[in-house]
Amino acid sequence: MTIDSSTLGIAAALLLLATMPVYAVVARGRPRDPDVARRPTTVLLGFWVRDWLMWAITPLERLFLGLGLPPIAFNWAGVAFGAAAGLAYAQGQFAAGGWLVLLGGAADIFDGRIARARGLVSRAGAFLDSTLDRFAETFAFVGLAVWYRSTLLGVLVTVLALGGSLLVSYARARGEGLGIHYKGGLMQRAERLVLLALASLLDPPVAGLAGWPPGRLLIGVVGFIGVASLATAFHRTAAITRALEREDAPRG
Repeated sequence: MTIDSSTLGIAAALLLLATMPVYAVVARGRPRDPDVARRPTTVLLGFWVRDWLMWAITPLERLFLGLGLPPIAFNWAGVAFGAAAGLAYAQGQFAAGGWLVLLGGAADIFDGRIARARGLVSRAGAFLDSTLDRFAETFAFVGLAVWYRSTLLGVLVTVLALGGSLLVSYARARGEGLGIHYKGGLMQRAERLVLLALASLLDPPVAGLAGWPPGRLLIGVVGFIGVASLATAFHRTAAITRALEREDAPRG
């Protein structure tokens, strides 16, 4: 009997989720992870889930610190995973694409944590980190657009998700350039990565059980990401504009 990559992917995801009860026991009374505490929570990803993830990856973080790996290595690893995810999506390998998206997200977490742990935080590093994240995300969505190229709706939905994702990041970056630091909104990068990866892993078995063509579940989730990202971009735009108007009012 052969086991496909989708089955292996779901098994690995279930194994990871099985550590949640363990964390619920050992985390009692533990202070919140500093990285988690400084980031806003959303309906999709609360503080507890993010704390659990930081706890789950701590052994790897210690290993990478022990090996002396530089933060920049994880920046470029994230780009490579994003490009590989795009190639997988373009070929309809959704489960592989989902895991590559998750690996890219993990690389994005490690680069910042290792930089802070080793005292290597810099403006150049922050700029490179944020910019390369956009490259990785773009590559993944371009791969999806290639897969859905035969349907106008599929291409439009994917373009909406890509454009909305970039607008969310641009609104934050432009606001910070004007002195307003605002990270709120439903569909932040972590939420986009988690939803895209989960839909990618679940699409093959769900499509098989429901008799759907490959990619139907995934394109529905990509559409949700697109609409929610666009709404988040509008929300950030309005919030940052109001904050700037309040600052400008005394001058006026």
